[in-house]
Amino acid sequence: MDTELQQEQYADTASPNQIEALKTSESGNLAILPPASENEEQWQKIGSQISIFLAEIPEYIGRFYQEYKSLIISFTLLVITVTGLRIFLAVLNAINNIPLLSPFLELIGLGYTIWFTSRYLLKDSTRQELAVEIRLLKKQILGIEESQTLS
Repeated sequence: MDTELQQEQYADTASPNQIEALKTSESGNLAILPPASENEEQWQKIGSQISIFLAEIPEYIGRFYQEYKSLIISFTLLVITVTGLRIFLAVLNAINNIPLLSPFLELIGLGYTIWFTSRYLLKDSTRQELAVEIRLLKKQILGIEESQTLS
């Protein structure tokens, strides 16, 4: 009994379009399909539209880039900065997990800070020497004089 119920449930598998095509065709005749040339013309139209779109993609990209140039550059710099920071923090974390290396590097940093303070910051003459070195370094990097930056 169960098998008869299951067969009745799945007996009507034809779609409504197929049923209409069968109803409109006479008995013994096949349903009429559209000629193949119409389908080929439609495919050619679709193909030409796709090829036109693909040919214009570089122009679309160029216009998009010109319109949103500063936004694209800002977003790219943001992604590069975040990626660089994540890599830097991952390297620092890996170094901190090495036994005795972290305290050793802290001692080196503390020693350099003490040396820099005693060498350049305690006396007036050495502070002036540091200011001259900073000006020279700024001139080398930026290529401008300090008098030009003040005015």
